[in-house]
Amino acid sequence: MPGESIRFLNRADVAVCLSKMDATEVVAQTLRDHTLGRTELPAEGYLSWSNSVGAYSRAIAMLGAVPSGGAMSYGMKLINASVSNPARGLERAGGLSFAFDPETARPAVVAEAGLLSAVRTAAYTVVSLRELGPESFGEVSLIGTGTLARVHLDAITASFPAVRRAYVHDLDPVRAAAFRDDLRGRSGLEIVVVDSAERAAGAAPVLVTVTTSNDPYIPARWLTAGQFVAHVSLDDLTEDAFRSAEAIFVDDLELIRENPRRIMGRLLQEDAVGDPPSLGEVLIGRQAARRPDRGYVISNPFGMAVLDVALIHAVAGVARETGGGQLLDLL
Repeated sequence: MPGESIRFLNRADVAVCLSKMDATEVVAQTLRDHTLGRTELPAEGYLSWSNSVGAYSRAIAMLGAVPSGGAMSYGMKLINASVSNPARGLERAGGLSFAFDPETARPAVVAEAGLLSAVRTAAYTVVSLRELGPESFGEVSLIGTGTLARVHLDAITASFPAVRRAYVHDLDPVRAAAFRDDLRGRSGLEIVVVDSAERAAGAAPVLVTVTTSNDPYIPARWLTAGQFVAHVSLDDLTEDAFRSAEAIFVDDLELIRENPRRIMGRLLQEDAVGDPPSLGEVLIGRQAARRPDRGYVISNPFGMAVLDVALIHAVAGVARETGGGQLLDLL
């Protein structure tokens, strides 16, 4: 029997590979492909439980296939989370991403998924800002100061160099202060910690929610005309915030509609906000872009496995070319 091996990439390996590619363009192209029906997006597997301290915990298995060089690439992200992890000194979510060999169907590359997932999400936000955000802006607000906030701030400032100030808020003031201190002085960026979610929500023309909240808390009255809201995390915006929006854009309408665990899914099932267009439709010219004017615009991605699969395959390609990661014998 021939030997069999798998290439393993830890977070540092993933970071090196990501530095050699354009994750934002990978995400943008995959959104186009998905909108044109060139991808495969099966239903995700979902399992939830309460851990020993009663905290919500879950596992999500996300499979997908994307076009690549005239063929299809296949893979999966397994991303697990517990809301009590930060109190244990762990990131809320973590897991593994897999790139499959299309001939043998074996996992060929496995990589730490936490950074990949955060970069995928931030890249989606950057694409949405380019197409739907304010024409110009120099400040952003972030609610939540975990890994996702850090990756978002890096991606936004890299793509929008006019950004010079970030307002941040976290339920844990110590974590918010540490976030500020860690990033102080980066490329001249000023980090301002604010003492309430309400102040953070209205402080800048771009608001990014990166929390673990399952309880909506941002009403329409906290938001301002001309503002773009990247509703990245679970359930930060209230029903009236969605209902009062100038426009809403999603990643995949049916994917969101099929999940009433999240507020946008419930609103779609109730036909309370119509059928919002997708960012992919904007990218291919099927729907017109709508930037905030007299009201605010919401970007509400659910998180599509095809974006993760495209990204892990792009990272895997860089790793093979550069010899990154470790080859582990399976037999």
